[in-house]
Amino acid sequence: MTAAPVMTARRSAADAVRPIVRALLGTDDPPLRIEFWDGSALGADASGAKVVVRSPLAVRRLMYAPNELGLGRAFVAGELDVEGDVFEALALRDIVADRNEHLEIGMSLMALPDAVRAARELGVLGKPLPPPPEEARLTGRRHSRERDAQAISHHYDVGNDFYSLFLGRTMTYSCAYFARAGMTLDEAQEAKYDLVCRKLGLEPGMRMLDVGCGWGGLVMHAARHYGVRAVGVTVAREQAELASKRVAEAGLAGSVEIRLQDYRDIDDGPYDAISSIGMFEHVGLERLGEYFDKLRVLVRPQGRVLNHGISRPPAAKRRFSLAGRDAQRFDKRSFIERYVFPDGELHEVGTVVSSMQQHGLEVRDVQSLREHYALTLRCWVANLQSHWDEAVRYAGQARARVWLLYMAGSALNFEHARTSIHQVLAVKSDGSGASGMPLTRASYLA
Repeated sequence: MTAAPVMTARRSAADAVRPIVRALLGTDDPPLRIEFWDGSALGADASGAKVVVRSPLAVRRLMYAPNELGLGRAFVAGELDVEGDVFEALALRDIVADRNEHLEIGMSLMALPDAVRAARELGVLGKPLPPPPEEARLTGRRHSRERDAQAISHHYDVGNDFYSLFLGRTMTYSCAYFARAGMTLDEAQEAKYDLVCRKLGLEPGMRMLDVGCGWGGLVMHAARHYGVRAVGVTVAREQAELASKRVAEAGLAGSVEIRLQDYRDIDDGPYDAISSIGMFEHVGLERLGEYFDKLRVLVRPQGRVLNHGISRPPAAKRRFSLAGRDAQRFDKRSFIERYVFPDGELHEVGTVVSSMQQHGLEVRDVQSLREHYALTLRCWVANLQSHWDEAVRYAGQARARVWLLYMAGSALNFEHARTSIHQVLAVKSDGSGASGMPLTRASYLA
């Protein structure tokens, strides 16, 4: 553990840090209050949130990563804290990202002398600090089976008890569907299940596959309410274990099977319908063709495939990050790549549609659920905050902080259209042109 530097400056920490704040934010008067370890502060105390810099080590992190990664590392390590409205506090993140997104390391050349002077005064000059241990460290070839398993495990094998604190009764870790005003989170997740099942045209006796089944909520719903025989696959071991237990406890073992299996290894088609809800972000651009080819082979002619995944805006020039800077892959300098979705990739919805059609799946419906995901994430944040002590007990302080920052930042991204999410419904042709699809959407968008 690195010892905190000794404070030797005569000036207050706020005065010493002022040049760094100016370099990061472009102003000496930040939009919310920033308090420092010695009791000094910058900014007016007029908002519902404030940032508390508890250690000068946070300043060193920002010296080497003057962007959201530096802020995120300091937050995860407990060197920097947020009090009050976390969504309001994240306004600082956007300002820092706007001003410093082009920097790989360090401050701009114009700000560097003042920053070095402040760092010397605060006693924080030195080598970069090691990142918190919660930062992902994957090995192997990108999107190989082995590396994908590591990435999935990093994100999902945090502990089922931890996830249960904020996901609610359904244990559904994907965008809910608030079909009417006043819905609870659990009701909106059930509505999402129904939306997916209707789009797939499920009927009793059909055979359904759910790729990336999570804790089994959708396949259980489909079996219980639509009479199908369902298979759910996941490569997250803890998910598979709890999903199997939930299936047995619900009395659905005869109609639902949960497998710890990579989708590339499924070989028992054909299925009448296939869903993929919230796992598409892990596939990668280079494997889109392989992915959709596999689904096409596994579904019967006139069988439907529904792909539900987070998408990026079109014509992106910048990399995706917690602050919404987007590209095909998550930016290696971004908090979300290092701590949340290692190797994650988002695709513009047009790319998804084109890839599906190029690989034998005729797209019949595209629906954006962007606002629904913002509502879902705000529910998750509220649940996590209301169970904070339990979350820390289950996952540790640092990991709980990762999830709070990630979900709050993601909610703002969806609200401001920096990211979106689309359900794309397609059908496999039978060679004659017949699709088996209804003539209107009324049957599945009711």
